[in-house]
Amino acid sequence: MEDGTCLVSSTARSSSFRGRAAGSAAASRSHSRKLEACEQLFNRVNERFQRCDVLVNNAGATRAGAFLELPDAVWLDGFALKFFGCVRLTRLFWPLLKASQGSVVNIVGGAARTPDAEFLIGGAVNAAVANFSKGLSKLGNRDNVNVNVIHPGNTDTERQDELRRQRAAALGRTVDELRAEALTKSNMRRFGKPEDIAALALFLCSERARHVQGTAIAVDGGATPGHH
Repeated sequence: MEDGTCLVSSTARSSSFRGRAAGSAAASRSHSRKLEACEQLFNRVNERFQRCDVLVNNAGATRAGAFLELPDAVWLDGFALKFFGCVRLTRLFWPLLKASQGSVVNIVGGAARTPDAEFLIGGAVNAAVANFSKGLSKLGNRDNVNVNVIHPGNTDTERQDELRRQRAAALGRTVDELRAEALTKSNMRRFGKPEDIAALALFLCSERARHVQGTAIAVDGGATPGHH
């Protein structure tokens, strides 16, 4: 995915996010590398709804590959899309989220906790977003806005297929080899599905999760080593 994806929900808080679905939501694949694109999205939502209950930041496209073959421009692009896109959209929507006592969920990634030599940009960007989210949750306590992080592991998406191709090229191996090795090394039963991530995001945005604040939860089938 080359763009940032942002989900904005604008509806009164209910006992579950399923209840919120009766209201209105706007999903946008925006070029969040640019401040102007973030401002355009905010203006569209604000003009139409005048409120925001839920902001989900989810952006991919940070490059995998051999460290010596990744120039500055690729590093800067990775931070522009995922880190600064998240910061800008959250800053813009924060007053609306404060007014609605809403929720922010940042979809980050397991590389924030488990760096990989062929995914240095993604790991660094993910760690930055996770740190930003934790710090922001302190402001969230004051403003009554929940801020949490989801760290997806290996999940069957087009984005994951793209990363495997980039890693395979860097290592001189095949995509099928890396796919099989990922399951074997992590002792996972299967790869994740987008629905696994969505289910947790729905919970974190519900009233039942109101006391879950400033946390980062891995959805990776137990692949993350160590204790977090």
